[in-house]
Amino acid sequence: MALKDKAAKIDFSNIDAGLAHKGQGSKTAIGMHADALFRDEKVTAENQTLKQRLAEFDGASPTRLIEPAKIKPSKWANRQEQSFSNDKFKKLKEEIDSAGGNVQPIKVRPLAGKPDEYELVFGHRRHRACLELGVNVFAVIEEMSDAELFCQMDRENRERESLRPYEAGLAYARALDEGLFPSARKLSESAAIDLSQLGKALALARLPADVIHAFPSPLDLQYRWAPEITKVMQKDPDLILAIAKAIQKESPRPSAVKVLARLIQGGGTVPPPSLKKVSIKGKAGQLGQINFDSGKRTATINLANVDQARFAEIEIAIKALIS
Repeated sequence: MALKDKAAKIDFSNIDAGLAHKGQGSKTAIGMHADALFRDEKVTAENQTLKQRLAEFDGASPTRLIEPAKIKPSKWANRQEQSFSNDKFKKLKEEIDSAGGNVQPIKVRPLAGKPDEYELVFGHRRHRACLELGVNVFAVIEEMSDAELFCQMDRENRERESLRPYEAGLAYARALDEGLFPSARKLSESAAIDLSQLGKALALARLPADVIHAFPSPLDLQYRWAPEITKVMQKDPDLILAIAKAIQKESPRPSAVKVLARLIQGGGTVPPPSLKKVSIKGKAGQLGQINFDSGKRTATINLANVDQARFAEIEIAIKALIS
């Protein structure tokens, strides 16, 4: 009992910690036990620190530099080619060139069955810039479904360089047409898109090709134009298509705003006059010819073999028409 009492009263705090650090542990049984306790506590502390550091990366996706040629555009890519030739893209390319690469990473997902090849999730403009500059692109790699890819791509584009209305409309229309989402409402909920704006984007994407080509660029189309163009298309689609085709042949081409105005005016409740001459023949040999110039918005009326007594009636009729 005396030995146990003495051992219990030993103060281990006085053990020289420096000896343990230098590998010069105590030779006694009690000293060796103290050394073992010290090492165990140290290992436990180190393990706890490592666990805390690993927890910081829990759920994180790996990043790496990838040759841009090994990254393929997604089938859901929503950028029109014009987006890679404007001033904003040129400025982005200059910034990436001066930095030696993209500071903000793009996101990709591995291509199934193709090692070291990837599909682009978002960052199309940054990827194109690095591809043209011949520098590796900094990318986050993450596995995901088609629907997740589409939603992440759309959100990223809206937060950065927003898609133009027509670009967005094409992307949404394709997602619905290929069954990626069962309905426009489900797409709106999944990608956090305003349902009203989604409807306008889809309306622009569904316009006939001739109407789209009447504008200098499809990227000129605006969300607020969708209801107006849709309305006149529903009233007289043949007329609107005829006007659109005529505009395509003009040189120089009118601005997007003027194209819109002509389409809207042409699709009023009363169809515009014929662009051809209209000839009229009376019972008593009277002759008339009416011609309308839509470009100058002028009407010319020529009457022949008309009784002078009827002139007052003609004057009243014309004044009533234009007033």
